[in-house]
Amino acid sequence: MDTNEIIEAFTALSQITRLDAFRLLVRNEPAGLAAGELARLLDVPHNTMSSHLGVLSRSGLVKSKRQGRSIIYRASLSRMNDMLGFMVNDCCAGHPELCQPLLQELSPAPSCKTDPKT
Repeated sequence: MDTNEIIEAFTALSQITRLDAFRLLVRNEPAGLAAGELARLLDVPHNTMSSHLGVLSRSGLVKSKRQGRSIIYRASLSRMNDMLGFMVNDCCAGHPELCQPLLQELSPAPSCKTDPKT
């Protein structure tokens, strides 16, 4: 990710409803959630949720797919992984052993492996 992309992604997450929506989508991987279900779970009006999902989509943090009459949203785990990698890329002033505990904490759980399609 370049600097502009990382700023756009963090800007998208800098609003509480979008952050909550993204975290909820991460918890619901790989199935994702319909936009209406996201709005219901977060107690947000549907049109407001659509606007927030648009911001998250443009930043690459969520992907959508039409399924019948619903649009199913999924977190882009690969984009999230790219963001985390960007943040720790130059970690520890050339002493990678100092970053090892952080990198182990950031290692995705077996159920959170990134899917190249997301």
